[in-house]
Amino acid sequence: MTAELARECVRYAQMGWMRGTSGNLSVVLQRDPLRLAVTVSGVDKGEITAEDSVVIDVDGNAVDSDKVPSAEAGLHARIAHVAGAGAVVHVHALAPVVAAEHWPNGVVLKDLEMLKGFGRYDHEEVVIPVVRNSQDMLELGDAFEKGYDPGVPALLVARHGVYVWGDDLVQARHRLECLEWLLRFKVETRDIFTGRNA
Repeated sequence: MTAELARECVRYAQMGWMRGTSGNLSVVLQRDPLRLAVTVSGVDKGEITAEDSVVIDVDGNAVDSDKVPSAEAGLHARIAHVAGAGAVVHVHALAPVVAAEHWPNGVVLKDLEMLKGFGRYDHEEVVIPVVRNSQDMLELGDAFEKGYDPGVPALLVARHGVYVWGDDLVQARHRLECLEWLLRFKVETRDIFTGRNA
């Protein structure tokens, strides 16, 4: 699993979604008690290795290790616990941050074929929740849980980034790639369809 985390990080770094040491990924190792492997803090994601991960508990604390988990580890654990996700990815792609800036109460997506890649039908109306940024993972976790919709495996953190989850890292990646496209379309067509998309 740790090698898979490293490979996925390198992929995202090459896409420009994990610049420098930003972003983090996690995968669930067991459910009871909840344990996740999460990328460590302060490592260049384009150069990360299988050694650069640490096991955390349900509160985001390292288990039997002196390695420092990513600052957002607690939110990864909260998402895994509440949503039942097998993997959580957090990147700093630009389109989700810009979309959250334009639609701070949630980004409405509808009538777009790419919604199928996000796990929804193209005719469905999907609202991607947006929460205010905070350095307090308990506060972010509470905000996530308050607006959690089991049918929407994503969360936008204003002026920060996006979290997407799935059964495993591959499903989470596919959902993230499709969501990034959807949000980029939404942002780039905002002026064209102001009445419909506002």
